[in-house]
Amino acid sequence: MSETQYHNVLAAIDGSKATNPVLQEAIKSALHNHSHLDLLTIEQVGQLSDGYSATSAVTNDQTYGMVATTKERLDDLKKVAEDAGVDDVSIHIRFGNPKRVIAHDFPKDHHTDLIVIGTTGLSRVERFVLGSVTNYVNRNAPCDVLVVRTERQREN
Repeated sequence: MSETQYHNVLAAIDGSKATNPVLQEAIKSALHNHSHLDLLTIEQVGQLSDGYSATSAVTNDQTYGMVATTKERLDDLKKVAEDAGVDDVSIHIRFGNPKRVIAHDFPKDHHTDLIVIGTTGLSRVERFVLGSVTNYVNRNAPCDVLVVRTERQREN
């Protein structure tokens, strides 16, 4: 039986406690396969607000500030991957529904053959009402999906 060769590995980064474990597994996969590594964060414009109401309009300055902060975080993670020996790393910030972008749009646009994603940080009720991005991606992605648990989740 031959081992699967991955050429384009996607690390779905959400800023949660799963970020570092996801990054480490994505780095391992990229190094093992000598593959390209994409670091992707999804921003949901509909969830951004000015702190006063969920329906408040987000100003351009707020959006630019959020994107700049996200880019800084992704640049730091890119450096971690490069320092670990990954030669080909790209960062991406997309706007939209994380389920759709991670499971469909990004893999199609970038020929992704492995998605590395963390487990959900949602409660059982939130997962029931909103649905888990991880579960959706795992069921609907056109490629292999590696689901990474945090250390705390492994202990439970």
